[in-house]
Amino acid sequence: MSTLAHTMMTAARAADSGLAGPGDLDRYPYAEASVADRVGAPAWDSAEPELGRVGRRAAGSRGRGLHGQLVQQLGQMIVSGDLGADRPLVPEEIGQRFEVSRTVVRESLRVLEAKGLVSARPNVGTRVRPVSDWNLLDPDIIEWRAFGPQRDDQRRELSELRWTIEPLAARLAAGHGRDDVQQRLADMVEIMSHAMGQGDVLTFSRADTEFHSLLIQVAGNRMLEHLSGIVSAALQVSGGPVTGCDRPNETSLTLHSRIVDALATGDGAAAETAMRQLLTVHPEVERVVPAPREH
Repeated sequence: MSTLAHTMMTAARAADSGLAGPGDLDRYPYAEASVADRVGAPAWDSAEPELGRVGRRAAGSRGRGLHGQLVQQLGQMIVSGDLGADRPLVPEEIGQRFEVSRTVVRESLRVLEAKGLVSARPNVGTRVRPVSDWNLLDPDIIEWRAFGPQRDDQRRELSELRWTIEPLAARLAAGHGRDDVQQRLADMVEIMSHAMGQGDVLTFSRADTEFHSLLIQVAGNRMLEHLSGIVSAALQVSGGPVTGCDRPNETSLTLHSRIVDALATGDGAAAETAMRQLLTVHPEVERVVPAPREH
């Protein structure tokens, strides 16, 4: 086992990556509540006492501090529909409800504005924007949608997007033979193999995420490279058995290894085929992305 692989496995076990495993969905505020329970409910008037204090509902904040936690809270509330389109957001009221300073509120709203979730205009104030204005490729919004009432649509859309992007990236990456990249991709497969043998889903997921992100980055296409963060977010929020990547098993490992071998020999067609097979859905979720047809 390489030094890099051993180091990553050790670090993964010691650190919390924030990835959501099958049993982690209840960490998110909107994972369990039904749409009917939320739509139309005035967010600030919620009877739930924990809504009024950021420190008690830090799900998904991953240690970002009060500013990051407030962004998470408000972002999840907007994406879930608890704060509907055109709803005014009064900074003073937010500060009081979440017990944070005006500076924290102001900076949080700026972040949400950059994501297209809210708009601030003179004489109008800050209001929630319609879904059509959201930056749906933003990793945070991907996460919020994946663990909110839109979870099924979000995961389907992510699977379809990956099935469009990654086979092409694998074909292109075969033309960029770099020894350091080849070694790192091979290391990720080795890590996944050891992690699967030890039942370490967290380490497997982290290595899988890096594998796919790195593959896109070395495809030699800057526009595709820009989408590597989306693929990483998709892997982190998959939350269920959708594609071969979501199931630590021998077939998944074999296909990852086949991609590495194809890249090493410069066989773009083989790399693309292996990636399509890896991203093909399992029979029980065939409605997400259909398997490629045989010609």
